[in-house]
Amino acid sequence: MEKKRWQYRFDNFKRAYFLLQESIDQKKERGLSTLEKEGVIQRFEYSIELAWKTMKDYLESQNVVFEQITPRAVIKEAIASRLIHQGDIWMQALDDRNKMSHTYDLKQFESVITDIEQQYLACLKNLYETLAGSQDV
Repeated sequence: MEKKRWQYRFDNFKRAYFLLQESIDQKKERGLSTLEKEGVIQRFEYSIELAWKTMKDYLESQNVVFEQITPRAVIKEAIASRLIHQGDIWMQALDDRNKMSHTYDLKQFESVITDIEQQYLACLKNLYETLAGSQDV
C-alpha cells in the first residue's frame, strides 16, 4: 500500500520531534552550552514548521479545503477539526518560532527553551501520537 503525502511529511516531523525531545532531555540531565541552546531553537523552529505542514497535508487528506494556506489558518482548522487542542499554546509556539527566526538574544532563547520544555513539547507530542495512531487507519 502506497504512503500518502501526509505520511511522508509525518516521517520528517517525527524525526524532528524526537531530536527536539532529545535536546530537552540533555538540558535536564546536564544543562546546555550557548551553542547547544541555539541548536534547541533551530530544532524547535523546524519542528513547528513540519508540524503545521504535516497538519495541512493530513487535513487535506481528510478532504479539508483551505481558502488560504498559512500556518495560522492551518492551526485554526486543525483546532476546529479536533486534530489538536490548546490552540492558544500552538499560536504562541508559532509566534515564538517566527520571533526566533529573527532574534539572536540569549535571554529570549532561554525563555523560549523554557516554554518548549513546559508547554510546546507536550503539544508536539500530542500531535505525534494522534498522527501515529492515524497511520494504521
